[in-house]
Amino acid sequence: MNDKAADAGTDLAGRFLDAAADLLRRVRDEETGAIAAAGSAIAGTVAAGGRLFAFGAGHSSLPAQDVVYRAGGLALMNLLSVPGVVGVDVVPATLGSALERVDGLAAAVLDTSPARAGDLLVIISLSGRNPLPVEMAINARALGLTVIGVTSVAYADGTRSRHSSGAHLRDHCDLVLDSKIAVGDAELTAEGIEAPFAPASTVVTSAMLQAVMAAAAGELAARGITPPLLRSGNVDGGHEWNGQVLAEYADRIFFRHA
Repeated sequence: MNDKAADAGTDLAGRFLDAAADLLRRVRDEETGAIAAAGSAIAGTVAAGGRLFAFGAGHSSLPAQDVVYRAGGLALMNLLSVPGVVGVDVVPATLGSALERVDGLAAAVLDTSPARAGDLLVIISLSGRNPLPVEMAINARALGLTVIGVTSVAYADGTRSRHSSGAHLRDHCDLVLDSKIAVGDAELTAEGIEAPFAPASTVVTSAMLQAVMAAAAGELAARGITPPLLRSGNVDGGHEWNGQVLAEYADRIFFRHA
């Protein structure tokens, strides 16, 4: 690699990190109230004996998975899984995108899930325009769940919904967290590269959700409730600590059994 090529790569890497940092600063400046409200809603659900779920399709499933069975995270977060749309583990990967547009799939998933009235569901969808996340929110609220949507308001403002109602995810949530991601989810352009590149939605959305979890832990402690947090299994005593937490809240944890 010549020096010019190396400099170009370093410049683009730095530009992406700067763009991601700028988005995180915007989230901190503009979404702090919503993040605190989401943390309070989660703490309230835990205190009331409810269960917590997170859902995302495709790459939006990555932030959902990041808060489930995570060292330093709430043990009660469960992944609401929809076969074929969790990540890119289905072949062909494009099938996952197609399934997001299937009407009725969300209702079938919720009807066969352990979710019930009084629980809370975090739905992550960058665009919020496909039928699956929209119907997931509609059906979850009809069942009596509190719904927190994590999405890009720019998409809702700038794209047409694919749901028959014309609604986006943000239209059917009790709380909405705006990731500030621009339509297209690509932060960079450069000479000689035809398509925009370097998506930041996973970085930003994961950070937002961890901020929500931090707020929830603080709210629980303020209520005099020990937050049911997991510790790393790679530190001394971690497995023993986690075993106690998982046993205490076994009736609200579903990632340990089918």
